[in-house]
Amino acid sequence: MTEKKQMNWVIKNLLCGLVFILAISGAVWLFLHITTQHYTSVDVPDMVGMQLSDAEALAQKGKLELYVTDSVFVSSFAKGSVYAQNPKAGNKVKRGRKIYLTVNAKKEKQAEVPSLVGLSLRQAKVELTTRGLKLGRLRYVDDMATNLVLAQLYKGQEIAPGTSVDVGTVIDLKLGLNRADGFTTMPDFSRMEYRRALNYLQDNSFNLGKVVFDSSVKTAEDTLAAMVYRQSPAAGAEEIILGSSVTLYFTVDEKRLPALPEEPEIEE
Repeated sequence: MTEKKQMNWVIKNLLCGLVFILAISGAVWLFLHITTQHYTSVDVPDMVGMQLSDAEALAQKGKLELYVTDSVFVSSFAKGSVYAQNPKAGNKVKRGRKIYLTVNAKKEKQAEVPSLVGLSLRQAKVELTTRGLKLGRLRYVDDMATNLVLAQLYKGQEIAPGTSVDVGTVIDLKLGLNRADGFTTMPDFSRMEYRRALNYLQDNSFNLGKVVFDSSVKTAEDTLAAMVYRQSPAAGAEEIILGSSVTLYFTVDEKRLPALPEEPEIEE
């Protein structure tokens, strides 16, 4: 074999080998591309608020898998609907990705009403809270012992201890009021958020009257962040009978809020 023919033979074999390697690499890449769908992604749909069956149908279209990992009960949300999802709507994921859901339960959780008669207001509130129940209106009647629970009520009627009710049920209390010590000074609720103000009202033996939000409160987030800028009766008013209703005015406008008390200077 001449030197020229030998060179051609070597080049031909090198080219054939290169083509073979490229063919194998291409086949492997195509196989991985098809099986892993590396370059195929879908937008996660918004399933919050959907019934679970509808969410499953939507997931199948995008070839996504749904897993229910938790349940809650929110009375303002449709029973059996998706309450939360992870990943959230709008995220790009591969087909076949698992979407984890929290579903709103179809049935409320139950709790037993405790025996509150004979307890103090403070003790009764603790008993209700530990069972997931809420303290409602405080109804005072003349009695020798102020703030002693005389009856427990649900929708105006006495409710027996041990009765099963939905978690979050509001229980009103009938309390004793001795006129000799049934009056107090109105506390200051300024700069308190709603939940704190409500707790402070009840701890001081008052009822929540009207709740007024000013024009600065525009969203649900605003209502949670809003603070008391005015109240009626005013803070410091004297001889207020226990059980009185208090109107609270809320704002997110810092300019309307009372100034923070100045910290006393520390003398060196």
